[in-house]
Amino acid sequence: MKTYVVIGGSSGIGEATIEQLIENDVIVYNFSRNASMNGILDQRVVNIDFDVNSENTLPEIPSEIDGFVYCPGSIQLLPFKRISIDTFLNDYQLNVGGFIRTLQQVLPSLLKIAGSSVVTFSSVAVKKGMNFHSVVASSKGALESLSRSLAAEYAPAIRFNVIAPSLTDTPLATKLLNTEQKRESSIQRHPMKSIGNASDIASMVTFLLSEKSKWITGQTIHIDGGISTL
Repeated sequence: MKTYVVIGGSSGIGEATIEQLIENDVIVYNFSRNASMNGILDQRVVNIDFDVNSENTLPEIPSEIDGFVYCPGSIQLLPFKRISIDTFLNDYQLNVGGFIRTLQQVLPSLLKIAGSSVVTFSSVAVKKGMNFHSVVASSKGALESLSRSLAAEYAPAIRFNVIAPSLTDTPLATKLLNTEQKRESSIQRHPMKSIGNASDIASMVTFLLSEKSKWITGQTIHIDGGISTL
């Protein structure tokens, strides 16, 4: 039975990922804020309350881990001249610092499984310059670079890949999609004339965690309705 650890799996893409993973015979440890209240209620899911910003250690780590998914993120869209250095640093702490701290804790368990896989999340804004995206592009760009470095360092034992979505219909994006006008504007910006949803992204996560992707590492994969390249 495979074992996976998901950080931030109680909503959005993390929740959709867990829902897809447990379609098979697996165990998933979901570490997130209020996990015991909001997590998926299934005997194959171990929900553990954990705040990645607290700098606390993970309270329970499986002895062997087949895959690790780091989901926490934020969307702060502000004019550069109004952004304090603390805003940049806090966003970096969530997106990069939290990943580093939790990964270092689970690394011994990942190394016990040949071909284990780590998946993190970036943003289309790293590749495609966008107004008011300097905060998210900075931290997610750092995460992409870190993941490539780790992919080189830990090959062939552990694979590291990053998924870079465009705006996706999840609770994190509620303020950006909370009117018909905003939704239609987002739809029209994407060549596919639609908005992605959590299951679209989760399908790639589960693929990257599986043996079907055993020759893929060090990649940033864009799932963005074509907006980054078309």
